Amino acid sequence: MAAVDTTYGLLDAARDAVAGDRTALFELDGCERRMRQPVRVALAGSLKAGKSTLLNALVGQDIAPTDATECTRVVTWYRSGQSPSVTAHVGSGRAVPVPVTRVAGHLGFDLGQLTADDVDHLDVEWPARALHSTTIVDTPGTASLTTELSESTVRLLAPDDGRSGVDAVVYLLRALTAADTAMLRRIGSAIGGQSGPLGVIGVVSRADELGAGRMDAMISAHQIAGRFADELMRTGLCQAVVPVAGLVALGARTLREVEFRALAQLAATPGPDLETALLTMDRFTRPDILPHIPVEIRRALADRFGVFGIRMSITLIRFGATTSAQLAAELVQRSGLAELSAIIDTQFAQRADQLKAHSALVSLDHVLATSTSSRAREVRDAVRRTLADVHGFRELRLLSAARAGGLPLDGDRLGELTRILGGQGIDAASRLGLEPDADAGRCHGAAVAAVQLWRSRAAHPLVDPASASAYRAAARSAEGLVAEFDSSVR
Repeated sequence: MAAVDTTYGLLDAARDAVAGDRTALFELDGCERRMRQPVRVALAGSLKAGKSTLLNALVGQDIAPTDATECTRVVTWYRSGQSPSVTAHVGSGRAVPVPVTRVAGHLGFDLGQLTADDVDHLDVEWPARALHSTTIVDTPGTASLTTELSESTVRLLAPDDGRSGVDAVVYLLRALTAADTAMLRRIGSAIGGQSGPLGVIGVVSRADELGAGRMDAMISAHQIAGRFADELMRTGLCQAVVPVAGLVALGARTLREVEFRALAQLAATPGPDLETALLTMDRFTRPDILPHIPVEIRRALADRFGVFGIRMSITLIRFGATTSAQLAAELVQRSGLAELSAIIDTQFAQRADQLKAHSALVSLDHVLATSTSSRAREVRDAVRRTLADVHGFRELRLLSAARAGGLPLDGDRLGELTRILGGQGIDAASRLGLEPDADAGRCHGAAVAAVQLWRSRAAHPLVDPASASAYRAAARSAEGLVAEFDSSVR
């Protein structure tokens, strides 16, 4: 919480320093409001990368339209609300209610006479648990059909003034293009400033399509993700890269009982008949194929899961998934969504206060840069020292360096360092490698031992400077845990 408290103190000092500047005061009020709101996470990437599908999978509900309509070409904010509502904010500043529609089972937002060019952004309020602590922003493709739509994404994520409108980004990749790396570099600079990509995760999206729907598709996707990760983390553009089959993930999170029964029927179909039917999705949905399963259900399965999802579901049922809940859990794991959700939780959700504080400090730095008063310069110097010195930011930078291979440590030592820095969770038990229910006395003892261990490693006469610096940071993390449990032990 030190970063949060320090940031609020600097906001107060900045108000005093620019007391006569209405524009600056308005921007400072915006910084404080943003600090008190949920962390903002954007989904970005090229056109047709699967951002809306992944958003629905992460939330576990169909709340984002996935068809290529006008509403998918607009920056859309998804926030927690008591009931579903959609509002279009048009260029003139008007707020226009937008009806929510469902056609043939597909969710849509009816913009009426409005077009994507008329709308600045959409605000969606939805009663979803995943949105209680996180605001998710769905963006048009960074290589959209029109420059204006691409620019709306750029203005939000990486504006010219360097103040991003979000705190973290999940960037979807189909291939590692020069346009993607350039955009990631801009995003990392805007969000992390001099700290690097504090809140940027890469996703190899629609991963099942990389293997043409074969059962080994995710193996191929993991290999490709590994190559992407080596390049992106080596160049400092991402904290992590994971493959995700978004369609399978969404199907798993919203699996219906009628779909499970149909998949079980497919699993019971003789092998030759099934393989012939699954040669293509067009063949699978023909009326004369598999007559014991209604063609409408087969079309729905093809639409909801794709060939890879259907093949994977059949295999899992044959190997013992006897209920829809069991099948859904297995599909979530194999789609890559579980791994992505764990990384988002560790890097974004658990560090939400740090990410928001960092965003506020970056904005504060820009606001104070426009003032000529000596007091504003003093506060700006303090802001920059905070950005460089706050230990939570130091942890995030080290975690990025560790994942990028920027620390000369072997696997075991690197794993220990990553854990104590919060790479597996920022709670004490996760950092110390203890059971979640470990009592305060045990945590305190383990934390004291960790301080001693990392201090001794840092003081070793043969340790290289980069490792010594990382070890001192690890000792500082352990010291924070000791302080956390001191009063309980006493």
